[in-house]
Amino acid sequence: MQSHYPDHHIPPPAVDRPDATVPGDLDEYLFDLQGFLVLRNVLSKAEVGACNACVDLIPRSVPRNGWFGRVHRENHPEHRGISYQQIYEAGAPFERLIDHPGYINYVSRFIGHDSFDRSQGPLFIDENFYNIRGPGESIPIHSGGHRLCKRTRYDYHNGQFGCGQINVLFAFNDIGPGDGATMVIPASHKANITHPEFKRLNGQNVWGEDGGNSAEGVAGAIEVHLKAGDAILFVDALCHGSARRTNTGDRRIAVFRYGSAWNRTRFGYEPSAELLARLNPFARSIVTLGTRLVPTAG
Repeated sequence: MQSHYPDHHIPPPAVDRPDATVPGDLDEYLFDLQGFLVLRNVLSKAEVGACNACVDLIPRSVPRNGWFGRVHRENHPEHRGISYQQIYEAGAPFERLIDHPGYINYVSRFIGHDSFDRSQGPLFIDENFYNIRGPGESIPIHSGGHRLCKRTRYDYHNGQFGCGQINVLFAFNDIGPGDGATMVIPASHKANITHPEFKRLNGQNVWGEDGGNSAEGVAGAIEVHLKAGDAILFVDALCHGSARRTNTGDRRIAVFRYGSAWNRTRFGYEPSAELLARLNPFARSIVTLGTRLVPTAG
């Protein structure tokens, strides 16, 4: 990574994949300023097609809280669509996303490293899922810098980022007006004051069961339109949600959530022994650190 930062008191950390894209000065400035970056054409058309083909093998009849092999359909309200957790278990195309060269050094830079992390591995995937939303479905606005949450917080000190969690959200089809786009409030990762919308929706409780909530109409929120293969990378402290889909068809995205190596999985999933055997050592370290139990075959 660059060594010419005049405002850094200590040099940036070494990159984790020398063959991968490294964030530049403008990337770091914009990420610090707004809490997110849009990465265009991160995935090729072939990668997008291969991932979608893997998902198409999962029957829509799998019920909430049901399993398809090692992939789990999350048990959440229907208005949030279908979420397949542990999507890196769905096939090789998703395995390649674990340490993809298009963004993994961005994630590593923004997560940062404690001295003891280097001996264990730099990163850990907290959660990874593929989400499908149809007409009328959405997710409400949530998170924000006003929440002093260690797991998701934003931090920058002495030339080093120290974010608790970085999300990489991939578009697996084009997402434009009416498609239920991701919405963010730029710079809200540094907010000290609770957004009045949270107060209107009973404090932090914005996860309505009736499908009435989306991020539309929230002051300061903007839609992030993506083409298939694009991604939005953002710190989880950024206030985010989605618009309600009004077009026909489905919105298809996946989210890989990364944290520090001392972290643990959000829902207690374990990577399968088969998956671990196929991964390169760096990718293997990202999915094994922080798991609660010894991985077993499923």
